[in-house]
Amino acid sequence: MSSTPGSTETRPRPEGTPLSRAMRPVNNAVERFIPSSLVFSIILTFVVALLALLLTGTGPADLVVAWGEGLAGLLDFITQMALILLLGHILANTGPVRRLLAFLGGVPRTPLAAYVFVFVVAAVASLITWGLGLVVGALLAKEVAAQGRERGLALHFPMLVASGFAGFVVWHMGYSGSGPLTAATEGSFLTESLGGQTVPITETTFSSWNMLAAVATIVVVGLALFLVAPRGGDRVVELEVDARDRDDDTGQEEVVTPADRLDASRLPTLLLGLMLVAYLVLHFARGGTLTLDTVNWSFLALILLLVRNPFELIHLTKEAASNVGEILLQFPLYAGILGIMTGSGLIQVFSDAFVAISNPVTFGVLALLSAGLVNFFVPSGGGQFAVQGPIMLQAGAELGVDPAITIMAVSYGDQWTNMVQPFWAIPLLAIAGLKMRDILGYTTMVLLASGLVFAATLVLVSL
Repeated sequence: MSSTPGSTETRPRPEGTPLSRAMRPVNNAVERFIPSSLVFSIILTFVVALLALLLTGTGPADLVVAWGEGLAGLLDFITQMALILLLGHILANTGPVRRLLAFLGGVPRTPLAAYVFVFVVAAVASLITWGLGLVVGALLAKEVAAQGRERGLALHFPMLVASGFAGFVVWHMGYSGSGPLTAATEGSFLTESLGGQTVPITETTFSSWNMLAAVATIVVVGLALFLVAPRGGDRVVELEVDARDRDDDTGQEEVVTPADRLDASRLPTLLLGLMLVAYLVLHFARGGTLTLDTVNWSFLALILLLVRNPFELIHLTKEAASNVGEILLQFPLYAGILGIMTGSGLIQVFSDAFVAISNPVTFGVLALLSAGLVNFFVPSGGGQFAVQGPIMLQAGAELGVDPAITIMAVSYGDQWTNMVQPFWAIPLLAIAGLKMRDILGYTTMVLLASGLVFAATLVLVSL
């Protein structure tokens, strides 16, 4: 296996645990054959088109039209998702959060503890908001790698980054889960499928069984990462000492004019942040619900209260925009794939194949598998719910399944296969300077471990 750019290699002897040795063929295969996420989305477009031609009988011209019309089909949702990622990146790079990450970077004292620690912190951040989790996972991986090297620890940097991305496997169980939030929003695209009602997040995200499942997932995945981590004489690719961001510049510019003094003042951002907090308090006091928009505004309010002045906010926004850009380019491509799947009926074919063999107890697991498969083609929780949500809710209703179980089954499937789908890894990998092939062998193990917890949870709650 070739070395990772910007890194050095040590310990070439092929040793380690049986599990870590078993993963080596997977690591070697993905390094050679997995392309960039942009090329992956392009290839996937033609794969889905071919499946639609073979399985649905839709004509080529109709497929092209469905694809073209689908390109703009998620623009509103794209804006919401871009804001979550943008705000998560900005929040993770504010002074107080970076100081917290620097402190946390010195906590692990052994390599094995470092891998598990990065995962747990990233998982907690992802439960708060997925955009924060992705960025925190990358930044903490770099911080732990740099501080560990200074203390003489040989830390495998791709494994640290994989641990950071693994935290993303619980995001749809948390505060920013788009599926449960949509189901809790009056007038959403799921309202009709729910008989004109909503499903409060106390029955989905904040249900006792979902919160216990989130804890169990963190424990099981943490154990899996511990078992698969390099040790003994295993090959280790370390982060270079100068690869960590050491620039203390926070965008402060020279203050000369009265306008500069206003840009350098804390007052504008502080006042706006307090006003946004006041709005959120009034919104919930008057019976408002938690939605994707209120999630975004809550984190914008926190950012406005944490930054020192508009200069810093502008600087952090420019940095964050560079990581959002590639995702914005690929989102329309996945919207086009969604257009093909919707227009041809392919998504109905996928879902029906699972539902046809299910019963009230197995429905949750089969919905998980169905959602996991669809997510591989359309890696957007909200976009997936827009199409698959009504289908699965209707099927669940016919079997007498609690809609909360159906909603969380689709949510679990969405977050589950993100571990082997490179789309959402883009911002994390951009910060870390790696490629998906560098971490996919480890995240495949996360897929297997988390899948066991998700399936067990859905069976137990359905009994």
